[in-house]
Amino acid sequence: MTRLPSRRRAPLALALCLSIATGPLAAMAQPAGAPLYKDPRQPIAKRVDDLLARMTLEEKVAQMTGVWERKDLIQTPQGQFSLERAEQAFPNGLGEISRPSDRRGVKTAGSDSGAAGASDQVAGRGPRETADYTNAAQHWAVEHTRLGIPLLMHEEGLHGYVAPDATSFPQAIGLASTWDPDLLTRVFSVAAREMRARGAQIALAPVVDVAREPRWGRIEETYGEDPYLVGTMGIAAIRGFQGDTLPLANDKVFATLKHFTGHGQPENGTNVGPAEISERTLRENFFPPFQRAIAALPIQAVMPSYNEIDGVPSSASRWLLTDVLRGEFGFKGATTSDYFAIKELITRHHIAADLDGAAIRALDAGMDLELPDGEAYARLPALVKAGKVQMAQIDTAVRHILAMKFESGLFEHPYVDAALAEGRTATPDAVALARQAAREAMVLLKNDRGLLPLDPTKVGRLAVIGPNAKTSPIGGYSDVPRHVVGVLEAMQEEAKAHGGAGFTVSYAEGDRITEGHAWASDAVKLADPAENAKRIAEAVEVAKKSDVVLLVLGDNEQTSREAWADNHLGDRDDLDLVGQQNDLAKAIFDLHKPTVVLLLNGRPLSVNLLAEHADALVEGWYLGQETGHGVADVLFGRADPGGKLPVSIARSVGQLPIYYNYKPTARRGYLFDTTKPLYPFGYGLSYTRFDISPPRLSSPQVRADQPVKVQVDVTNTGAREGDEVVQLYIHRPVASVTQPVLELKRFQRVGLQPGERRTVDFELTPADFAFWNLEMKDVNEPGPVVVSSGSNSVELKSANLEITAPGAR
Repeated sequence: MTRLPSRRRAPLALALCLSIATGPLAAMAQPAGAPLYKDPRQPIAKRVDDLLARMTLEEKVAQMTGVWERKDLIQTPQGQFSLERAEQAFPNGLGEISRPSDRRGVKTAGSDSGAAGASDQVAGRGPRETADYTNAAQHWAVEHTRLGIPLLMHEEGLHGYVAPDATSFPQAIGLASTWDPDLLTRVFSVAAREMRARGAQIALAPVVDVAREPRWGRIEETYGEDPYLVGTMGIAAIRGFQGDTLPLANDKVFATLKHFTGHGQPENGTNVGPAEISERTLRENFFPPFQRAIAALPIQAVMPSYNEIDGVPSSASRWLLTDVLRGEFGFKGATTSDYFAIKELITRHHIAADLDGAAIRALDAGMDLELPDGEAYARLPALVKAGKVQMAQIDTAVRHILAMKFESGLFEHPYVDAALAEGRTATPDAVALARQAAREAMVLLKNDRGLLPLDPTKVGRLAVIGPNAKTSPIGGYSDVPRHVVGVLEAMQEEAKAHGGAGFTVSYAEGDRITEGHAWASDAVKLADPAENAKRIAEAVEVAKKSDVVLLVLGDNEQTSREAWADNHLGDRDDLDLVGQQNDLAKAIFDLHKPTVVLLLNGRPLSVNLLAEHADALVEGWYLGQETGHGVADVLFGRADPGGKLPVSIARSVGQLPIYYNYKPTARRGYLFDTTKPLYPFGYGLSYTRFDISPPRLSSPQVRADQPVKVQVDVTNTGAREGDEVVQLYIHRPVASVTQPVLELKRFQRVGLQPGERRTVDFELTPADFAFWNLEMKDVNEPGPVVVSSGSNSVELKSANLEITAPGAR
């Protein structure tokens, strides 16, 4: 933290003391004559009006910008916040600081792109240092700008807080595989607590893009291919981040819904590609997660997507950001640009010639805040004075931003207690939760002859082999947790715990995917095939001496990731295992040893060879810092693998698109192959067996304005405790507009003891049966509906429902 001159230390110390006070002291009355906006007893709308009326044009525009690449303007070369530099660079204040936990702006030799989670960069700030940094920044904003408007600080939080030492949970697609919304709320409550302790108030998460393109490297950031699953898990994450009500509690942060929209089905599978999607498809699949979240919770931030729809980039689409988002969905918060998205209206989309034109297009569309820096919006004062932008547009945007600042409680409590930040990071309960999440995220795809769970007293010699066996990847938008438990480490712990049973562990790398795996590195160099051939030969020799083989394959942070620049790619034209992994697998299978294959990966992979020859196959995705412990819990039967696939797994890219909720004329067939996926949406096995009954409807006939109650019995018919996810789908056999062959509408994860039976209750509302008709109106048409229940999207039992006109009996 920058050492302040003595005349400035006392106000900061006093403010820090006041900020952590509770009860009457924390809400002490304002001095006589204090402006209304500083009075916490006043309604937020009045406080916003009062403050806005006092602001100059330049002060207003300052609130619409952030700083990231030019953090050198507000800090010393060593990365300490500098009050003097900030005063000089931003005399009118500032809206946000982008990612205070990183060291952007610090000059380092060999610095890479500086993206979140850049593990080959200079280390970011730890808990105490980040808290000191944000406190110093707030001290400048509150005590040394004319109006004392505090700063918003945002951080990344895709699967935990992206900062050094913070708790890392399974990647988003892994969290989706839990089908456990309550778990997600707990996970993101931890992320929020860790962020807020360091001084942040906004998480740039969750991603509620529906993902229908597995070649896209960012599919790992999503909750899958189904709009209901994505919306449900997204809402659960938001509850964790910010709770159900505002103002924010002191351990919560604002969630940011992103990316609005169509981002998850880019042309040719490449990031930022045009979303060639009709309005009907947008409304049926891509809009619902955003609309549901905005209707359910007080969402204060939405981030438009980079892509274009029908020739208009989302960041410049008035139809999308104003007509739909605000007009139809009722969104009241602030729209925040994705990083450099406004500038990309010039450089990538070519719909503006310069920063002036980009600023005008974005503001006209309804974009409130430019991130990460104010490159284009810094031009707004001149554009207002030239008559090219109206002051009313500026006021509208600033109102949204100021409302967030008041709702966050920053005007009353701008500082955090830096001494507590360390103790609120990676706490024992957080690490235990990361382990639980890792267990629940794992999906058992195959278990021939009941190889799993392993009996530690009978394993004998276990060979742990593979590129992801020793060093476990944790995916994009990750930083460096205090410790990542690798699979090999956990297997060695297991053997030590059962040392008297003759359980031993040997290891071989077997294959290397890439030379290095830093997510932020631009260059990706595949491992030398000749060197891999030697590694495979070594692994075969290790496996020959084993009784059981655990083969850990998949992706790493470079083979599936966000492609944020032409020289930083992350999308692929195939779904196969990268490099020589299939060669390694075939060499091991040829030994005919009992073999478990564990996949740690970001995208659904076409693992045909593994599906055919492995004795057991587990999809783990990226499991976070407790990877090894979660794997051990499942492989040795302390936990049942109750996860389910949130995406369909294709046999090859030739099957794409492969999502389950296709229209009736799709999937007719191929010469010489099948249109069926390798593994279907919602699929996942267990160590026990379950029976799921057909759905029982409260009535076989309901009016279009009435709900219907549905009951489904689920019974554990096996000999072990286990988890099952009861899934409820609908289909309209006849309608005025073509309907998907299946639509997920409800689900519930249930844990049952052997022999236990439970009835799961659902209610389907008229909105669940509604669709967009010929006139593009959302209607619940009279007609037949098939309601189905089961453990996945293929194995279903059904009941018939008839929907009648609202006045019919």
